This record gives sequence, structure tokens and C-alpha cells, in this order.
Amino acid sequence: MKLQLTRPLVFFDLETTGVNIATDRIVELSYCKLFPNGSSEAKTLRIKPTMMEGGQEVQMPIPEGASEVHGIYDADVANCPTFREIASDLAHTLEGCDLAGYNSNHFDVPLLAEEFARTNVSIDLKRMKLIDAFTIFTKNEPRNLTAAYQFYCGKNLEDAHSANADTMATMEVLMAQLERYDIPTTVDELAEYTQGKQKFADFAGRIYYDEQGCECFNFGKYKGLKVSDVFRRDTGYYGWLINGDFPQYTKTVFTRIYLSSK
Repeated sequence: MKLQLTRPLVFFDLETTGVNIATDRIVELSYCKLFPNGSSEAKTLRIKPTMMEGGQEVQMPIPEGASEVHGIYDADVANCPTFREIASDLAHTLEGCDLAGYNSNHFDVPLLAEEFARTNVSIDLKRMKLIDAFTIFTKNEPRNLTAAYQFYCGKNLEDAHSANADTMATMEVLMAQLERYDIPTTVDELAEYTQGKQKFADFAGRIYYDEQGCECFNFGKYKGLKVSDVFRRDTGYYGWLINGDFPQYTKTVFTRIYLSSK
């Protein structure tokens, strides 16, 4: 195996109620945990998506369009545990690991961070190295996962859009990419390669670090300005952000900066 590991690398994929990081939920999570010694363990979890209604946590309906994509319907998850119920065990599984996925830096990781943010389980995904096989693919052979699997592995992807099939295909694609291209083979260097030079303080890309390491807005009327400076000058802007339709993790970062800027 060409991939050089110093700690476990967890390949994972999510099936969800939709593509809005801030409001949609996970209905299936599949992972394959690859250890430095070459051994692995895999698991697929069905999860009942929930939302708050009348002060209570109730099942969130899965939109028909989403179900048509991944084949998971409300009845399939009605008796499954909620994310809150599996959060502690999942955090334990991910502890001390790095993460890998397909388009995961833009969707799966941010949405996973949102789900954890709604629980009282503490996990810092920012401490993990994040590898995105999609980024490697688009830098070399721009296609989707099905085409990537065919191109790199010479196989047709059966059960596409099921979390387990996509997870295992992603792992095979990355291994094939390592053999085909002259790209880094350590997790640290691969994470750097797939994430690019621009670093963000949040997963949604709303707050970036400038060359001095200061958090700056990446959107809106204050784009390019330091977040802490804006909060000192325009205290009402923080309130607008917290009440706005931003991902919870992004709001958490805003709050941290706001409190430190006072």
C-alpha cells in the first residue's frame, strides 16, 4: 500500500435529507477505518433525522427527491437511532483519526460538524487532517465518483448513492490515484494537497485566514476585513450573523471571535 499512515484514516460518506449544510440531516453514514498496519473495520449506520418542533425533537421527513437518489425513505429510518444517540460512539470511533471522502471537504465534513454541534458531544474536527479524493480527481481528471471509479479502478459502481458503496469506492479510488499520480503519500501532505493553500476557520468557507493568520470575512459587505475589527466597530453585525441562516459551526466560530474581541 502506497498510502503512508501514522494514525487511522477514516473513509466515510453520508446520505442526507438534502444538500443544505445548515438545515439538512444525515440519514445514513458509512465508514471504513484504515489502520497503519493495513487492517480495517467498516460499519454502516442508518440514522433517524430529527428537527425541533414545538420544543420537542421529532422525526424530520426525508424529501421525495432525496429518497429517489439514495433509496432511503421515512419508514426505513423510523426506528433507527437519532444522531444525538449515536454521537458519543461515533466521536469515539473518530478520535485520533484523520478523515477522507469524496467531495467531503465541501459537504460531508461541514454537515457532520453541524450534526455534532447540535449535541453535547465534544469533537474537534478541525484537528483532523482532511483528504478529499474529489479534489485530487478534479485536479487531474475532472469527473464524478461513478466515472472516477470506472476510470481508476476499471469497474462499474453498483449501488451508487448508497453510503456503503460510495465509501468503499472512494477508498479504492484514492488508492488507485496514489498509484497513478506523483502526489503525496502521507496524510498531512495529502490533506494539504486536497485542501489547497487557502485555510478557513469554519467548514462552510465563510471565514478565511489571511497571511497573518487572522480570521477575515469571505462574504458580504465586510468581505476581506478582519472579523474582530468589524465586531469592534459594528456590534450589531454579530447579532445579525447569529440570527441569520448560517451553519451552527460557523456561528460558533463567530461567537468565539466576538468574545475575544470585546
